[in-house]
Amino acid sequence: MIKCNTSCMRDNGGALDEKSWPVAVEPISHLKLNSKILQESIINLVNGNPRAGWKADMSPRFSNYTVGQFKHLLGVKPTPQHDLKNVPVITHSKTVKLPDQFDARTAWPQCSSIGKILDQGHCGSCWAFGAVESLSDRFCIHFGMNISLSVNDLLACCGFLCGDGCDGGYPLYAWRYFVHHGVVTEECDPYFDNTGCSHPGCEPVYATPKCKRKCVNKNLLWRQSKHFGVSAYRIHSDPNNIMAEVYTNGPVEVSFTVYEDFAHYKSGVYKHMTGDVLGGHAVKLIGWGTTEDGEDYWLLANQWNRSWGDDGYFKIKRGTNECGIEEDVTGGLPSSKNLIKEFANMDATLDVSV
Repeated sequence: MIKCNTSCMRDNGGALDEKSWPVAVEPISHLKLNSKILQESIINLVNGNPRAGWKADMSPRFSNYTVGQFKHLLGVKPTPQHDLKNVPVITHSKTVKLPDQFDARTAWPQCSSIGKILDQGHCGSCWAFGAVESLSDRFCIHFGMNISLSVNDLLACCGFLCGDGCDGGYPLYAWRYFVHHGVVTEECDPYFDNTGCSHPGCEPVYATPKCKRKCVNKNLLWRQSKHFGVSAYRIHSDPNNIMAEVYTNGPVEVSFTVYEDFAHYKSGVYKHMTGDVLGGHAVKLIGWGTTEDGEDYWLLANQWNRSWGDDGYFKIKRGTNECGIEEDVTGGLPSSKNLIKEFANMDATLDVSV
């Protein structure tokens, strides 16, 4: 079994090329795709290994999922190599003093979006969630705005430029969409509908929603609801650069390789132990720390609701590029474009209330 570690790294600024993940995704048999993703044998192997460092469980989130259905959630497509050449790679000065422990939720307690755990439903939209959640947090951190931006706008309206919607996309192109097209608020274009069905990706169909460019709230205008990014970049794969970026600018989007055992994560510091590679997944990195046993970890927010993992969060080994977690880190800064009207409207509301 090939393990993810520093040998997975590429000499291209820490990004994945279009030919492969850190570990190649082998074809999975039809029989296995239709088998249950949660296996007692995996739980026993992990929990029975005192060196594992994490605990596995039968997650309620995936109690009825097959391997194929779970695999569909892993919607990160590796960025084409030719597109990486023109993308800035951010490095930070070694003089930045970084704490041993950091959690964006407590560093910016006024930003409620940082602590939200969402649910991507049955759609392979992780690439969109990681980007939209991180940008929402950064609008609060940099402009003091507590907003939730729309995954649905990015998923439905970016089209082929971002990939294939619910069938997967490119995290970097999501951040480029923010720069060139902006993204509306969740209030304008929500991810979930009001009929009790998780939209998009209701079982058993995984259809990408259509781009309507109209707010469901008729009091809101699509163009005025847009929030823009001012940049899109990658962060160099050295852990200190990633830490400094989060410490300075807020949460970032990271992509990594997912194996079967990850579906069973409950607590502790994840390291791949067993199972086949299933694909690439994107999440939001919000901090880091070190366990009492001296193991360095990253702290991340997933979008599989709070019934999965450690109340929706997970930790993964830091500093060894576990499963490519340090290779493909993307981000961007929020723009003040289109905000002048919003601040003016807020001031007017305050005047009326006085």
